[in-house]
Amino acid sequence: MTIRPWRKLPPELLTSAKVFSVHRERAFPPDADSNEAAARDFYVIHTPDWVNVIPLTPANEVVLVEQYRHGVHQVTLEIPGGMVDAEDPSPAAAAARELEEETGYVATSIEPLGDCHPNPAIQNNRCYSFVARGAQKLKPTRFDGNEDLAVRLVPLKDIPALITTGAITHALVIVAFHRLSLLTGVRYDG
Repeated sequence: MTIRPWRKLPPELLTSAKVFSVHRERAFPPDADSNEAAARDFYVIHTPDWVNVIPLTPANEVVLVEQYRHGVHQVTLEIPGGMVDAEDPSPAAAAARELEEETGYVATSIEPLGDCHPNPAIQNNRCYSFVARGAQKLKPTRFDGNEDLAVRLVPLKDIPALITTGAITHALVIVAFHRLSLLTGVRYDG
């Protein structure tokens, strides 16, 4: 059996916020006729693409950030990241910008690790992951009005334990570290 795309009607904007909008999208199953009764409703969050970046210092430490996350009402341990802004020429440029803004670190190279759909059931965006090598603290941080971050340096070898013990719980951060291991040969055991 071959899965086919559904036929979509134009989306209807339900609400718009600073970082996302919610649309009702009506679609017909592949084998349904086009009468209105056959259409199904889906609710999709439209948001810009995201980036996250694993900054590695010359001493093989990872530059992490702690921040309060309102969705889970907890302080989380993550890698720097954020939205790809309209003025960013590329996701890699957005990753370098986010790294500098959130941590003050600048890297000698930023290499792509790949991208994923954060939640394709209800979101339309992608998250691009990068590794930033040779990261050094060269600039002051520049938080936006909704950020309050603390920078933490952690040896790369400690990352698996932070994930397995639940100190790092952000799914997109875990994906980035998994991709780092698979795609670059970085080893966590020193």
